[in-house]
Amino acid sequence: MTKPSLPELLHAAVTAVGGTERPGQAAMADAVATAVDDHSHLLVQAGTGTGKSLGYLVPALAHGERVVVATATLALQRQLVERDLPRTVDALHPLLRRRPQFAMLKGRSNYLCLHRLHEGVPQEEEEGLFDQFEAAAPSSKLGQDLLRMRDWADETETGDRDDLTPGVSDRAWAQISVSSRECLGASKCAYGAECFAEQARERAKLADVVVTNHALLAIDAIEGAPVLPQHEVLIVDEAHELVSRVTGVATGELTPGQVGRAVRRAAKLVNEKAADALQSASEGFERVMELALPGRLEELPEDLGYALTALRDAARTVISALGSTRDKSVQDEDAVRKQALAAVETIHGVAERITQGSEYDVVWYERHDRFGASVRVAPLAVSGLLREKLFTDRSVVLTSATLKLGGDFNGVGASLGLAPEGTAGDGIPQWKGLDVGSPFDYPRQGILYVARHLATPGREGSRTDMLDELAELVEAAGGRTLGLFSSMRAAQAAAEELRGRLERPILLQGEETLGELIKNFAASPETCLFGTLSLWQGVDVPGASCQLVVMDRIPFPRPDDPLMSARQKAVEEAGGNGFMAVAATHAALLMAQGAGRLVRATGDKGVVAVLDPRLANARYGSYLRASLPDFWYTTDRNQARRSLAAIDAAAKGDEK
Repeated sequence: MTKPSLPELLHAAVTAVGGTERPGQAAMADAVATAVDDHSHLLVQAGTGTGKSLGYLVPALAHGERVVVATATLALQRQLVERDLPRTVDALHPLLRRRPQFAMLKGRSNYLCLHRLHEGVPQEEEEGLFDQFEAAAPSSKLGQDLLRMRDWADETETGDRDDLTPGVSDRAWAQISVSSRECLGASKCAYGAECFAEQARERAKLADVVVTNHALLAIDAIEGAPVLPQHEVLIVDEAHELVSRVTGVATGELTPGQVGRAVRRAAKLVNEKAADALQSASEGFERVMELALPGRLEELPEDLGYALTALRDAARTVISALGSTRDKSVQDEDAVRKQALAAVETIHGVAERITQGSEYDVVWYERHDRFGASVRVAPLAVSGLLREKLFTDRSVVLTSATLKLGGDFNGVGASLGLAPEGTAGDGIPQWKGLDVGSPFDYPRQGILYVARHLATPGREGSRTDMLDELAELVEAAGGRTLGLFSSMRAAQAAAEELRGRLERPILLQGEETLGELIKNFAASPETCLFGTLSLWQGVDVPGASCQLVVMDRIPFPRPDDPLMSARQKAVEEAGGNGFMAVAATHAALLMAQGAGRLVRATGDKGVVAVLDPRLANARYGSYLRASLPDFWYTTDRNQARRSLAAIDAAAKGDEK
């Protein structure tokens, strides 16, 4: 029997999922197959509606070697495992004469821990363990969630938090889960043979396709101890998120509360001298943090340096002592010791990293209204780490609807540690960029309107002219508006102002769960939804409910953002353009994602309105506009209002 061709396989898969074959999808599948066969790397931009999941799954499954697919969002992971992969495998089975296996793998804390469920949580203030089910009042939300999770534990086959519906708070989940550092290990745990996390790992070892998330991919790269099984092909979907997710995993933080908890956990397990030293160091750190002012620490202040050195040394002593002291009164000592060790090791690691003062790290103070002050440390860049850990020994495909910024892939490539496309040399990963376009006719379906006449937004102060413009646009659109704001304060101010002016429902992020807000927004065409960062990327509302997407201003990073400003300064010191490499790239990615909320289906029509004249007037405006979908462009406010009114009238006619 002859080997089936890629077009045959793609046709079978698309038919199985009830989709439509598209030229962009076929071009993507062909490029992925070539990259995998050549052991090279590919960055592929595939617009909304291309069907990019099948564009990479079909050639990867056809190749036959193990593939890891890493995504940023839970929604896409579920779509892959529950819909795309089962149907694709069924469709390809007769043609490939084999049935590829697939599995989902996440970090250990995403799975129910049977030891913690049955034995309880190691208690900080008292000896032994405490039964969280007894401690939480059954009438409280926490108590009800815990009882529900105990019942769920008897039914679930995966122990995966995301399979628990409805979900529970982080606080409730923490009662029945452990981090990898707190885990006793399957060989030492009474429940090791039944462990959900271990079962997930075993399934992943046997699978041809392993679906995971960016965070676990980052942990696998950074920590050296492999978490993912060996694989020949890595596909990173939603790849525009990768750098921020890797940065998040590589960021360390210390707070007085966290240090205090570690002291309480360790106190009963070590000798008095070691416990007192850690307690004293904790108090010294707390005193320093009371005076901490938010901002970057280009040089370590003397008082913080002393406090962190004391913490580091005391933590090291406790770690050594934990291995030798035994307190006979402590029940389930292994679990108590493991949790204490994990907490103290984290403190030691972060304190040592900050006191070492690497030129490749950025250190800053942060203040949170609820949690108080913290000191944080993050890598100045993750590009070197990604180049070294991601692009060796395997073929890597990175895909997203937004990878091409300002007309090429080099900006995103640089953030991933890649030299400009086409650069040759020893040890330089070879890659190609491909834009397969979109099935949507953007110039006919959408308008990009820039409010050129408005005043340039300042850092502070109300933008009365912007709010007037927003109200006029929303009224012309008949509601149907997704408002994307650069800060929560701006979103709240706009919601408050328009609720007073317009007779339309205005939903505001934070007043209800995100899922509920999006559902209510989609259900009622007259409704508007205002919010900040997660709405720029997390809203998929095709149809007439979303016909106006408004951005209040270009979403540059805050000038006082310690990490972004440090990265910008580093580029400038190396002779580059820090503003374009960091701030403009950040804004371009977000704006491309935000503008992508407008057209989600072939029948969608509408306007993306940017209420920031810099997009039209500033020198960098053309770079940002080149990063957006190819909408028809205007700065004429009357044209924008007339178009919105016409689109609204057509939608009302269809709704009758």
